[in-house]
Amino acid sequence: MADNRVRPYEAEPVIRIGTRLGRGLRRAILRAGPGVILSILLLSLMVVAAIGAPLLAPHDPTAGDVTRRLMPPFWLEGGDLEYPLGTDQIGRDVFSRVIYGSRISLTVGVTAVLISGALGTFLGLVSGYRGGLVDAVIMRIADIQLAFPFILLAISVVAVIGSGLLNVVVVLGVAGWVSYGRVVRGQVLSVKEKEFVEAARALGAGTARILFVHILPNVFTPVIVLATFSAASYMVTEAALTFLGLGVPPSIPSWGNMLTDARDYVRTAWWMPVFPGAALALTVLATNLLGDWLRDYLDPHLRKLM
Repeated sequence: MADNRVRPYEAEPVIRIGTRLGRGLRRAILRAGPGVILSILLLSLMVVAAIGAPLLAPHDPTAGDVTRRLMPPFWLEGGDLEYPLGTDQIGRDVFSRVIYGSRISLTVGVTAVLISGALGTFLGLVSGYRGGLVDAVIMRIADIQLAFPFILLAISVVAVIGSGLLNVVVVLGVAGWVSYGRVVRGQVLSVKEKEFVEAARALGAGTARILFVHILPNVFTPVIVLATFSAASYMVTEAALTFLGLGVPPSIPSWGNMLTDARDYVRTAWWMPVFPGAALALTVLATNLLGDWLRDYLDPHLRKLM
């Protein structure tokens, strides 16, 4: 005799869901092409270099030796394998400074993204859900901020409050919230009218629970994609501010400082600007390629074409 009793719903274990998503992500990465794979490998290499800089760098990045100044890379005449990428104008090892410079760029990119992403997502949620006067005030502030070019706004604020790594991170993080806020607000305006939000509201769920439990998970995909592009933009902006003397102090090895030091040696010591510039360009390119792939992968309409 058939058993017609209604059985209780059994949720699928979280571990099984995570395993399935992990397999799907690995398959998507392998199908994405060599560009995405190389980008992931390059970013992983940068992270390893940033974390293990004291172990990987052969020399102290701040210690100079004037007897070895302006040595070329080891494969050129006059070069030495002890200084594989040559030395700068006061005899500091370029290779070690490039490795330590990855710390600054990754720190600025990740930290500024966390600040701007959290601030912009929160304001976008509140603006889109509340509407009315709250929405108008937040969006007008965003419009005013967008009236100023981002790099010009960052230069102006840093020039007022002073240079330094912390100030640069705070300025980039606070100034970059607008993109997140506008994207999240647009998503919330659509999602808040869905049936599951109306059901949660009818069941007596509070505003905070509706925003962070029901709406946020459904608008978080574009935030992840935007974060990758923002991180690349913040790295370039930090290098530009440092090059202008408004960013990281000269005592801290960073790619921007290395480019600043190389301004007067472009013709006589080409390796001084080339290697930090190449490291910055490759990191930004890899981040942008990864963001472009994430956009396609996380969009269900584009994922069918991958």
